[in-house]
Amino acid sequence: MSKTRIVVIQMKEIVYTAIFVGLGILLILLLVLMFLPKGRHKTSQAQYVPGVYTHQITLGESSLNLEVVVDENHINNVSITNLSDSITTMNPLVEPALEDLTKQLKNNTSLEEIVISKDCKYTEMLLIQGVEEALENAVS
Repeated sequence: MSKTRIVVIQMKEIVYTAIFVGLGILLILLLVLMFLPKGRHKTSQAQYVPGVYTHQITLGESSLNLEVVVDENHINNVSITNLSDSITTMNPLVEPALEDLTKQLKNNTSLEEIVISKDCKYTEMLLIQGVEEALENAVS
């Protein structure tokens, strides 16, 4: 035969247990929030003010208008608005350098991580500097 056991728990013990469990959960959440890396919160903030930003680049006697299109978190497009035939004749590497730069920036590569090709090193560096100066107005 089985013996039946009756356990009596007072209400005061249940309340104390619930309070200690609640405090334990609160302590664990507090510790997790305190020691999370701060970089995770940065991704939710907007990096740029959306819009189109321009910067003028001088090549010899000619000048180019570099146009940078950004949304909140990345660069969408980089283009030159007044690229004339005389500029492309005197500086034939402007268009390929701009295409390479735009392709890398559309793949969410930061300006510091852009790989500069050996063929048009100085032209790409000039365009990157122009993009950086145009983005100074876009930083929120």
